[in-house]
Amino acid sequence: MLKRKEFMLGAVVGLGFAAAATAGGVIEWPGAVAQDRPAARAGQLIPTSGAAGMAFAPPPGAPLSFADIFDQVAPAVVQIDVKTRTPRSQLPGGGMGGLERLLPFPFNQLPQQAPQGEDGEDEGIEGAGSGSGFFISADGYIVTNNHVVQNAEEITVKLTDEREFTATIVGRDEGTDLAVLKVEGGSFPFVSFEESAEPRVGDWVVAVGNPFSLGGTATAGIVSAKSRDIDPQGYNDYIQIDAAINRGNSGGPTFDIYGRVIGVNTAIFSPTGGSVGIGFAIPASVAKQVTDTLMRGGSIERGYLGVSIGNLLPDYKEALGLDADFEGAFINSVTPGGPADRAGVQAGDVVVSVNGESVESSTEVTRLVGRAREGETIRIEILRDNRRQTINVTSGKRPSTEELNRLNSGLDGAETPNAPGAATGTEVAGLRVTPITPALRERYSIPAGVNGIVVTGTATGGDVRFANTPGVVILRAGTAAVSSVADLQAAVAAARQAGRDSVFLLVRLPNGQNSPVVLELPDAE
Repeated sequence: MLKRKEFMLGAVVGLGFAAAATAGGVIEWPGAVAQDRPAARAGQLIPTSGAAGMAFAPPPGAPLSFADIFDQVAPAVVQIDVKTRTPRSQLPGGGMGGLERLLPFPFNQLPQQAPQGEDGEDEGIEGAGSGSGFFISADGYIVTNNHVVQNAEEITVKLTDEREFTATIVGRDEGTDLAVLKVEGGSFPFVSFEESAEPRVGDWVVAVGNPFSLGGTATAGIVSAKSRDIDPQGYNDYIQIDAAINRGNSGGPTFDIYGRVIGVNTAIFSPTGGSVGIGFAIPASVAKQVTDTLMRGGSIERGYLGVSIGNLLPDYKEALGLDADFEGAFINSVTPGGPADRAGVQAGDVVVSVNGESVESSTEVTRLVGRAREGETIRIEILRDNRRQTINVTSGKRPSTEELNRLNSGLDGAETPNAPGAATGTEVAGLRVTPITPALRERYSIPAGVNGIVVTGTATGGDVRFANTPGVVILRAGTAAVSSVADLQAAVAAARQAGRDSVFLLVRLPNGQNSPVVLELPDAE
């Protein structure tokens, strides 16, 4: 109802302006007669003056048309058609929160199942799709997204003049989702990344690409936000734009009003799969550095710890007894046998700094670690058992995304636990817990290397999250490891004594994954 009222009010105001205009009134651009206005009060924001006498004219710097810009840059933008064979293990699952990469627009709605190989293994799914790209040199180098050409068996590039070329992959970087292609020939029209001038929120942008295989499509908008930290890999701070981009715009350029490339279109936020005006582009500063390396025949290598890491959320800090302004990142799990595991890093450690640089988020940890080369020493300052200590980790080489997914999905080799019997154990903070015994390891499929106490059920009024998931293992309480029921009791008592109404737990779920949990404490009896 509120929105309807606001709309009606806006309509009335709009009609009032229209009546003034038709009656011979003059509508002045904000600030056009600033000299006749009283002096601004302290703190008052005064709009920038527009051109005098130009009612409804765009302010200085706004183009009357994007046609000249499009004519200038469109010849450098190409359509990329791909034929692929995707292993079933790499087929995309459901999106998370509506954030989707701009997957190539599919030609064939129902992918064909490839025949099985001689060994009986599935050889993958055959498919075809279409994306976008753009020339960055006259001798045929093209930038696009990695996900456009990943698993491609054949790549065809179509220019605006209808010429077609077969392209080869020069290099790919999964971390930033960038790839460089090459076609044979010369004198291709090309565009350049803008490195010196930083776009500002509110600046005009033009996106050119191949949405839904329509080709040669331009859309315009503004920079809506900068430094969007939404990259699951952690290596991009996206530029957010509201120029409409859709599937098939993948890998296409975002231009400023001077025809300079300020970003590479990569992802959209969409509950429906179509454009809702929230798109994301890889900044030119990142794209230029990566593509230059790939063009030289190099590869992008990053350091690797072998940990799953998350942000230290406000409720985690409160439950841990940390100050609200405490900064760091939380280690959810450690890959067995990985660099961090060999150095002694543990699940539940709070990372405070990397190589002397303080960190505020998991993304910062990822990027700082990524700077290291294989074999270099990475100094990790952590908080454990309420004490700070430094651990030196010899960096590994970051595996491919496919390898990382395999490592993470196979963590501890856990299976769904067998049906439990009646809940047993000691009641602590509304949970029924018991030490791990050989029988419980077998019942709940707990690997030999996992130590802690088992949640077998809940007491009346206990946390409902544990009620239907017996077999959860409490690994840590607060910042200390839990090896007995007494350890959990001590952590709860310490939290109560400090005046906190919750305790922080790190638990192992029945699916084998670790998860932080803030356990609300019931009223003390």
